[in-house]
Amino acid sequence: QVQLVESGGGLVQAGGSLRLSCAASGFTFSIYAMGWYRQAPGKQRELVAGISSSGSTYYTESVKGRFTISRDNAKNTVYLKMNRLEPEDTAVYYCNARIRLDPVNLGGSWGQGTQVTVSS
Repeated sequence: QVQLVESGGGLVQAGGSLRLSCAASGFTFSIYAMGWYRQAPGKQRELVAGISSSGSTYYTESVKGRFTISRDNAKNTVYLKMNRLEPEDTAVYYCNARIRLDPVNLGGSWGQGTQVTVSS
């Protein structure tokens, strides 16, 4: 079965950096699009960054230039490097696997989430 295990969240000051990792198993990682979503209290879950099986990337506008998504197919792992973090980035971050990226509709398989808290 699909398993997605996130790590790397934590508490950081504004302007700082974190790197999230998501270790995947139970499916053919290389042919799946991978995404990082986040959900803040009282808000809808949103796609923050995604990477297709071919390496094409997507970023939501608010993180462009600050966040970088990458994948290592040999390690079945997807990463999210987050720089210049802002308090507005505070949320639970979820790893997602699906056949095709879709910034609008939720779907696919989910990890358990990792908390990112940015203090001002």
